[in-house]
Amino acid sequence: MNRNIMFALAGGLAAGFLAGYFVFGGESHDGARPVVAAPTGPIMPAPSLGGGTAPGAAPGAMPAGPVLPSAEVQARITRLEATVLAEPKNVAAWFSLGNEYFDAHQHQKAVDAYAKGLALKPDEPNVLTDQGVMYRDLGQFDKALANFQKANKLDPNHVQSLFNMGVVYSADLHKPDEATKAWNKVIALAPGSEQAAQARQMLSQLKK
Repeated sequence: MNRNIMFALAGGLAAGFLAGYFVFGGESHDGARPVVAAPTGPIMPAPSLGGGTAPGAAPGAMPAGPVLPSAEVQARITRLEATVLAEPKNVAAWFSLGNEYFDAHQHQKAVDAYAKGLALKPDEPNVLTDQGVMYRDLGQFDKALANFQKANKLDPNHVQSLFNMGVVYSADLHKPDEATKAWNKVIALAPGSEQAAQARQMLSQLKK
């Protein structure tokens, strides 16, 4: 699953529309995952922009709390938990464990696993993006924004983190001017991308 491409939509802005899309950036994911951009709605994973599970998960209607993972997912989690216990400096295992927790909607566990990996390998825009999505799902918007900003500082062309910044600014922090700047950058960087198309739609809604 690609966290970088997937986003969750669950809500509306003041005007009544804002499909919130967040992107993931986990190392084991193809991309970054999207997050719902609704102040009151659940966050859903979508294709990631950064790199998550494989790289990203997309939320469409994620439950508010942790979800019991399938037997297959739980088996992977159990194996990875054993791996990091035996090899606490195994960066890839920590990131993969974070991705599995991400996909299982175990937000705090995902944040913690990503933190362990980032402590060993901090300059990972995709992982920072995925962790930021999990912070947002936990309602920790300032931490989510800080992660997306750091990811974008490490890689100014990281479209996913830019897009997610716009969602947090618009839906969570109610700073439409900052959201506009972020989404315009997305359009300038990747005009033909799905994220750019979503950014254009959101910008049009902000003007109403």
